[in-house]
Amino acid sequence: MAPKILFLAGSARKDSLNKKLAKVAYELALEQGADATFIDLRDFPMPIYDGDDEATDGLPENAIKLKQLFIEHSGVFIASPEYNSSFSALLKNSIDWISRPHVEKERPLSAFSDKVAALASTSPGALGGLRGLVPLRMLLGNIQVMVIPEQLAIGGGMTAFDDQGKLTDEKQQRALGLIVARLISETSN
Repeated sequence: MAPKILFLAGSARKDSLNKKLAKVAYELALEQGADATFIDLRDFPMPIYDGDDEATDGLPENAIKLKQLFIEHSGVFIASPEYNSSFSALLKNSIDWISRPHVEKERPLSAFSDKVAALASTSPGALGGLRGLVPLRMLLGNIQVMVIPEQLAIGGGMTAFDDQGKLTDEKQQRALGLIVARLISETSN
């Protein structure tokens, strides 16, 4: 049975470069036989995490929906923008909310434990968002996600995609395909 892998970007912007990158990875996964799902965090708006709000109101409905998607998938591909040498507040807030238990006797970190992740980024700058992948890798490792060692950071992101949203550089396309293949392989084990 094909592994179920979730694809997303850490940006809600309509024309996000990282959303384009996540979509390219998603299409590569489909070509490679994965049971892939692409989601847009824009479709899961949530308030900023606050423990008092959680104690009073529980998890927001969108946090429960997003958490369920993570639980249903064995792997996740995240294309993360770099904001001030880290990953986005949107991605951090989403992770914070779905890391919280919301039903009695729920296993801790049920949306993350035993998952496999792959990371990539792109930005207009020369480093392609690379600095933001370091803290994201660390966070995911701390919440029991196995992050594969291969990653991709594409500089010059404004010119990295053609009019159809495909990567224009063949080497980058191959590198992304290898990352997706490794994610599928590790998720299948």
